Amino acid sequence: MLSFSVTPSLVHHNHLFLRSPFTVRSSLSSLQEIEESKSTVERDLSSELHAAAPLPGIRAAKRVVLVRHGQSTWNEEGRIQGSSNFSVLTKKGESQAETSRQMLIDDSFDICFSSPLTRSKRTAEIIWGPRKDDILTDYDLREIDLYSFQESLAFRYSFRQWQVDASNFNIDGHYPVRELWARARSCWTKILSHESRSVLVVAHNAVNQALVATAIGLGTEYFRILLQSNCGVSVLDFIPQAEGGSPHICLNRLNQTPNSPVAAGNSGGRKTCKRIILVCNGSTQVDSEASFTYSVDQPMNMLGMIQSQKTAELLLDLKLSSIVSSPENACIETAKAISRVQEAADCLGADCVPRYDKLEVAPFQPGWLTRLEDEVLSKLWNQSAKAWQSLLTELSDESEPEKIVVVVCHPAVHIALMGHCLNLSKEWMGSFHLDAGSISIIDFPDGPSSGGIIRCINYTAHLGRWSIPITKSTVDDEEF
Repeated sequence: MLSFSVTPSLVHHNHLFLRSPFTVRSSLSSLQEIEESKSTVERDLSSELHAAAPLPGIRAAKRVVLVRHGQSTWNEEGRIQGSSNFSVLTKKGESQAETSRQMLIDDSFDICFSSPLTRSKRTAEIIWGPRKDDILTDYDLREIDLYSFQESLAFRYSFRQWQVDASNFNIDGHYPVRELWARARSCWTKILSHESRSVLVVAHNAVNQALVATAIGLGTEYFRILLQSNCGVSVLDFIPQAEGGSPHICLNRLNQTPNSPVAAGNSGGRKTCKRIILVCNGSTQVDSEASFTYSVDQPMNMLGMIQSQKTAELLLDLKLSSIVSSPENACIETAKAISRVQEAADCLGADCVPRYDKLEVAPFQPGWLTRLEDEVLSKLWNQSAKAWQSLLTELSDESEPEKIVVVVCHPAVHIALMGHCLNLSKEWMGSFHLDAGSISIIDFPDGPSSGGIIRCINYTAHLGRWSIPITKSTVDDEEF
């Protein structure tokens, strides 16, 4: 029998009263216009692209699915490839590409863009399958140019700088990461100018990072922060503005991989011993209703119960240090499901009976970002800031060299927590989307004091048939 108690709140909470609930299923909420802040926002990692030239306008909604190539021979050997073209896919890489093909098999892509490098082009061919349309290769989608550094093992000083300060890394008179960011912006101009609405892009680790970052307005200092694994799938939604101009952009999914994201491994080439897993509660009755009537603290519906059980099974082999949950019914039920499976597997840590820290936020409906009064959004942002600091403090406990903390909350809260992880401001909250039952993972390979690496966002493959397909439109039920 589990005993549950409510510990002191992570934050000094206030109830947030809103007239409109947020529907977890829809990503329209994360694609609404983000009003420009009139005041200067100070943050540790300033984005040089926040005020950069806007992306070209579009006339219809567009979804772009990014895929990194499968494992290559040089990936297997741990060699720096850069834009060289000597490696090919391994058998594992071919298998990963086939898994990605199955993952995307129901999508009717209009066009496929690919890097011309062999490892990427072969991955594109496997995923594209029997489609009749040709794959368009674009030289700008090649991997990052590392010049003489990419084929040599002799640059020990350069390697150190490349590891610790990549955005300022200089080789042969070039700044590769800065050049890559400029190239990614050029790629977006071509991709968004194409008349297609559903676009597949198959490229590489660094260039896919740059594509994601430049789309949502993050600078070169975010290199290696948004992980791209072999055959990892990321999804970006672009929604036109009524008045024209640069589209609304939402990162709908990051790095959905052929293998489980919770498996032990490296983040950005470094072993991680500290991790936060953000679990969105399962669907509630409000989420599934066509109307937006709101009643406080809804329990999960049958779909939500299935989703929570699937999440618990995904985490089965992990030794969790603690489970932190907000006190809403759906969150508590999801946390209990995780704890029951952990106990059954005899994997429960000493501090793993879920404790329900109050991290309350009222639900929102699609378009919540543009409807919220600044005071209400600020309350959510400030609450989550305190919660984020509390989580970092918990991870900093040196008595456990390896620590995994699971946090079960409403999607809006998790979006805010990721924003704090990335040192953004609340204006960025509309740039991300999370589905009910999804998980997102933040790794700390250099410890919690050195910042987190986003391993994945909105991962739902573990939900199987009860998940929202990667390529299904979430905008007004409109097919891309």
